[in-house]
Amino acid sequence: MKIALAGPGAFGEKHLDGLKLIDGVEVVSLVGRRLEPTQAIAAKYGIGHACTDLAEALAQDVDAVILCTPTQMHAAQAIQCMNAGKHVQVEIPLADSLADAEAVLAKQQATGLTCMVGHTRRFNPSHQYLHAKFATGEASVQQMDVQTYFFRRQNMNAKGEARSWTDHLLWHHAAHTVDLFAYQAGPIVAANAIEGPIHPELGIAMDMSIQLKAQSGAICTLSLSFNNDGPLGTFFRYICDNGTWIARYDDLVTGREEPVDLTGGAASANGIELQDREFVAAIREGREPNSSVAQVLPCYVILDQLEQQLAL
Repeated sequence: MKIALAGPGAFGEKHLDGLKLIDGVEVVSLVGRRLEPTQAIAAKYGIGHACTDLAEALAQDVDAVILCTPTQMHAAQAIQCMNAGKHVQVEIPLADSLADAEAVLAKQQATGLTCMVGHTRRFNPSHQYLHAKFATGEASVQQMDVQTYFFRRQNMNAKGEARSWTDHLLWHHAAHTVDLFAYQAGPIVAANAIEGPIHPELGIAMDMSIQLKAQSGAICTLSLSFNNDGPLGTFFRYICDNGTWIARYDDLVTGREEPVDLTGGAASANGIELQDREFVAAIREGREPNSSVAQVLPCYVILDQLEQQLAL
């Protein structure tokens, strides 16, 4: 399978690291904003073609595309890829508006191509371990308490490099937890949000609080901040009827900080690699992938509702 990747930034390189471990997969084209650094990363990973135009990459002999580009480009580029007959995995978020997310779904349904969204929390071994417990009825979520914290008062990526676009707590970072909560606890039936002051230069809220309730009765409290000068990342506390766990990306401990062994036969301990393996497998098997655009669309319905609340 020949893949093109667009957006070789901090997260794009994580995908490249994962893809090189999947048998029968080759990244043949790399698309970046500036040619020289894109060529340098292409050389690092042995990718034969580098360019600054997605259309040029789509004209190559490729089967599928992974988009790690700025949020504001995701929907249009996903549609562009499907118009070119390519399967596509769009990094989270699918879009920064419900209308754009719905347009991507309509295109996927019209073409029948695989269109998957990078909701990585569905694939982290920590969350997968708990999902299996919930699916069998061994435990059920009563409350999820989630902290998504960064120290990002300038447009910087995870590598400390300048970004060409502005990140967003609601449409990007909250999307992870909104979708995961529904994945673990069931459909969301109530959602509320408040936000802190708007940054005078970035034009976005730097702090946000979100409450969710699932049809099952479970609740979720999500705190997000770009102002946190301390441990960075997202930390999930699952309070269940039968146990408490804390998930930190791919790792999991009990509520008493006892490590949980997650080596139960998964192909990898890396959620991003597992996400890419699912994308490749779904294309090869001609089936709907976990975190397909259809499966994650309810998340964007909730984000749209929250945005409307915040605008009042």
